[in-house]
Amino acid sequence: MKKTAFYLRKIWIALMLALPCVFSAQGSVRAQEPAPDWQAMTADHSMELLYATQFSVDYYEGGYALVTIADSGRFLVVPEGREVPANLEEDIVPLLQPLQNIYLVATSAMDLFCALDATPNIRLSGTEASGWYVEKAREEMENGNILYAGKYSAPDYETIVANGCDLAVESTMIYHTPEVKEKLEEFGIPVLVERSSYESHPLGRTEWLKLYAALLGKEDLAGELFREQADSLEEVLAQENTGRTVAFFYVSSNGYVNVRKSSDYVSRMIELAGGRYIFEDLGESDNALSTMNMQMEEFYAQACDADYIIYNSTIDGELYTLEELFAKSSLLKDFKAVKEGHVYCTEQNLFQETMGLGTMIADIHSILTSEGAPEGLTYLHPLS
Repeated sequence: MKKTAFYLRKIWIALMLALPCVFSAQGSVRAQEPAPDWQAMTADHSMELLYATQFSVDYYEGGYALVTIADSGRFLVVPEGREVPANLEEDIVPLLQPLQNIYLVATSAMDLFCALDATPNIRLSGTEASGWYVEKAREEMENGNILYAGKYSAPDYETIVANGCDLAVESTMIYHTPEVKEKLEEFGIPVLVERSSYESHPLGRTEWLKLYAALLGKEDLAGELFREQADSLEEVLAQENTGRTVAFFYVSSNGYVNVRKSSDYVSRMIELAGGRYIFEDLGESDNALSTMNMQMEEFYAQACDADYIIYNSTIDGELYTLEELFAKSSLLKDFKAVKEGHVYCTEQNLFQETMGLGTMIADIHSILTSEGAPEGLTYLHPLS
């Protein structure tokens, strides 16, 4: 009996000694190098950002990168083979490279990971395969390379922990269920809340590509990809504004019309494409949300003379005919854009394909400057 207890005690001690190594390395063994003193470290350069305002990245000697997200927190990316600096400030969360088992809940980030060829770094998804319009993400889930681990408000903690999750990337929706964020952190899983939806410039959303590249050590690739996006818009941005007005909306199930606020990035996309968003000063001081609801009668009064209307298919699916549109409200029959044949609907993949925002701007420019419905649109189609 004593001998059995002795061996059990030895096993227990071995496990307790092993756990710090496991959790500190997030699944891998860290090199035993002296830890630098954070208080003695200084940044030698910062990431160049052209449009994004909701994050910054500062680089330190040894390859360390301090990521700061507006109103969301600070994270220190620790290169593989390096130790977490001593005397690190309490509010800075260390992220130990390589990050290989990410739980990705923020859908707008998936397309950016795909562009970086970084889907192997994602092990868990907050969206089921059927909910992805990003083809690569759907394929990876159908092949079993990415597992469904529950949505933001009801994660499957058992699956998340069992798969050695080393980072959860959440949207700001997580703030509606703060207990989930707290529980993930209790399990030792860092939670990064991305704020790309708060970027006022469309290319600012796309530039979040650089943040994820900093986490993965792919900054050079991100720089090249972003330059390609920016360069592709040069010709469109150089042209004069057409002055044509555009209404962008959808009709909710209870009959309200959901529209973008005037400062929202979609409104900015319309402007960059050479148009003018029909609502010039809408809902700026109401709250932090990017959209708002209005009664159909109010929407009619302000938007019936818009030159173009674009129906947002994100919530209730795509429309293909004017009859489907009129089923939302018969008042839409009297809109100027309807009478002149300037009615379009977005493709459902638009808001998941963050790398396609430049193409969406080009699509809007095409419909504003073409006679009739242009061909070759990627994210829009006309209603017949």
